[in-house]
Amino acid sequence: MAAIRELLIVGLGNLPYPATRHSVGHLILDALASSNGMSLRLDRVVGGFVASKSDVPFGKITVSLTLFKPNAFMNISGRSVANALRKTVVSPSNLIVIHDDLLRKPSTLSHKFGGSANGHNGVKSIIAGLGGETGFHRLRIGIGREGDAAEYVLDRLPLDERLFWSKGGEGFELVCGEIAKIASRKGNGLR
Repeated sequence: MAAIRELLIVGLGNLPYPATRHSVGHLILDALASSNGMSLRLDRVVGGFVASKSDVPFGKITVSLTLFKPNAFMNISGRSVANALRKTVVSPSNLIVIHDDLLRKPSTLSHKFGGSANGHNGVKSIIAGLGGETGFHRLRIGIGREGDAAEYVLDRLPLDERLFWSKGGEGFELVCGEIAKIASRKGNGLR
């Protein structure tokens, strides 16, 4: 049996705006917690809600999984994500950040490792919190874009998209499949 890999999965969003496009990362993180029998609890030291469990299967790989939902607003969440990383998996290459993406069509998923934040302020904050480190995984959740971006991201996520990304939805299964691919990779520093 392969060694158990450690993963820290962060869902970005804004707690005061739970059902919005901007908080789709929180929605998916909550679905991951529910599907794995995990309960998120506030950890004031780290700065967010945390749940951990060993022996979580993703495809053919078993991982030691920590889920993290920052308590800070998305655009200033970098410090708490860095705290969670130091407390858990240590290596940024074991970090997966799930966030909304205005540049992608709704109900689409795109994986990225490293590189720039592509204008996403939450990812910029994480890169800054990690001292400029960009070597982590991102699952970019397409939300599309109409009109003013600031207003659009704070609009409610349409019901069909909420169901798509929720536990049992087709999008949620895509996310789990991507996590399984990331967990099974060799390279990118994944430990």
